[in-house]
Amino acid sequence: MAFAAIVDPATSERRARNGGPSRNLRHPSYDAVVDVRIGVTYSPKELELEVAEGTTAEDLRKQVSSALSDDDNVLWLTDRKGRQVGVPASKVAYVEIGSPQEERRIGFGGV
Repeated sequence: MAFAAIVDPATSERRARNGGPSRNLRHPSYDAVVDVRIGVTYSPKELELEVAEGTTAEDLRKQVSSALSDDDNVLWLTDRKGRQVGVPASKVAYVEIGSPQEERRIGFGGV
């Protein structure tokens, strides 16, 4: 037995305009993303990554600590799309771990 879906033309048009389902619906995996910012010595830019789903901030912190324990090590991280980024431990100035939902402050004085 086959089931037919009833499709509202206005809903289909809105989805096509927005590139998919309603933006108010969030997929649970979007909330599991962890952002990582790495400052590299002698570089004005920082590396920004969204690590793979299922990676917790605590697991990431342990991986970073292990990699930075010796200057000869390389900190390797894999982002959500499977790309790998390696930074020599001796060149890491700082590592910031957070989630995209956290409020980012802009300006002076931390206001």
